[in-house]
This record gives sequence, structure tokens and C-alpha cells, in this order.
Amino acid sequence: MSGHHEEPGLRERKRLATRRAIQRAVLTLSCQRGLEKVTVEEISREADVSPRTFFNYFPSKDAALVGDELDLASEPKIDAFVHGGPGGDMLAQLAALLSDSLRNTDGDREIHQLRRRLMKENPYLFGMRMATLRNFEGRLQEIITRRFVADNPHLGADSVQLQQRALLFTLVAVAALRHAWRCWADSDVARPLAEYVTASFADLYEMTLKTS
Repeated sequence: MSGHHEEPGLRERKRLATRRAIQRAVLTLSCQRGLEKVTVEEISREADVSPRTFFNYFPSKDAALVGDELDLASEPKIDAFVHGGPGGDMLAQLAALLSDSLRNTDGDREIHQLRRRLMKENPYLFGMRMATLRNFEGRLQEIITRRFVADNPHLGADSVQLQQRALLFTLVAVAALRHAWRCWADSDVARPLAEYVTASFADLYEMTLKTS
């Protein structure tokens, strides 16, 4: 895989549009009629694709309902964060990395709102979605651990203190991310998700600087 992540080409944009169309179809039909009553054939018809195309994108109806895992930006950008230097503002740099990672999700607002509605009605779907977020958290924690070690090479890569600090930083970052996501989904203003991520991290930064 080459690292051309900057501007998705026509083929990639079409692939993304098909993926979104399938997810929008399965979520819309499920909200209208209930999860159990919707078939892959009906989803494919609604999304204007063949069932074979559906299975090229998702292994099952549940996979389409749960949707894509969150993905991090390209390796060069992750590497730039890891080596952002002990003098760099780690929280701001992480906010920039996450904003960049979510740059292509702006067409997903309706999908996100439909999925939230369905998850409230179907707890098992919520559990499956949370599992994909845990995978993302794991990848994020690994990158944050690498950054701590790069900033302070004396820290043992497997020390308990390092792992606990990296976990804390990861959970704080994920909380800010979830806050941004919820504000974005609930807002009447169609601003890019990346802007909400930047704003949530800025608020977090401001609050943690204040002392009582």
C-alpha cells in the first residue's frame, strides 16, 4: 500500500460513496422496519448495488450496521506525531492527528445519527460498535506509548508506569473525541467533524490549565 492519503482519487471516492450508500440503506431500512426484517437483497436494492457488490464491501448485514472501524491517518503523519519532540505540545499535536484521521467522515453525519438511534433500541449493536472503538483505542495507545518513549528514551518500553500513563492519555483523548462526535451529530449546523475535534480538544486543554 502506498501512502498517498492526501486527496482520495476518483476510484477511492467512488468506493467510499458505495460503502456509505450501503450503510445508509441498511440503517434507514432497519430504522423503518426493524433489524430482523431487512434482507441483504433489500439493502442492495435500496443502495442500488448488486448483492455480490454488497458482500465485496461487508461480510454480513451486521457488519454493515456496525460500520467501519475508526482509522488513523497515514504512517508518515503518525511518525511525525511520534517524533514531535519533547518540546512539542503533545495534546495539540494529537488533536491535529485525529482531526486529519477523521477528514473523510464528513459525509457520514446522517449515517452516524441513524446508527445512534438504532444502537439505543438494540443494545447488542451498541456492544459490537464499542468493540470496534476498543480496537481503535488499542492502536491509539500504542502510538501514544511510542511518543512517550521518543520524548524520554530512559523510560523502559515495557514499564508499568509508561503503560499506565499512555492509557490515561489515550482515554482522555478518546473522551474528547467522543464529545466532538456527539456535538457534531447533535448539531443543526453542518460543520466538518474535524472542526469539532479541534474545538473539543481546545476546550479540554483550557479546562485542564485552570487551577482552583
